[in-house]
Amino acid sequence: MQELREVPCGKTVTIQKLVGTGAIKRRIMDMGLTKGTSVYVRKVAPLGDPVEITVRGYELSLRKQDASCIFVE
Repeated sequence: MQELREVPCGKTVTIQKLVGTGAIKRRIMDMGLTKGTSVYVRKVAPLGDPVEITVRGYELSLRKQDASCIFVE
């Protein structure tokens, strides 16, 4: 498993695990990022923050800090 922020552009991965507590984990889940969901990494900013992904048919930008809470395979 690797963190979502480590995935290169153009790859499709599946969420395996969410780490974090309280509001952070709840916010990530409210955005539709739940275990078993497929995620396509569209773009990564030059300095790595933010990461733009496609999940459940919409585009989403995540901060590197939030993307490090999502483990994918």
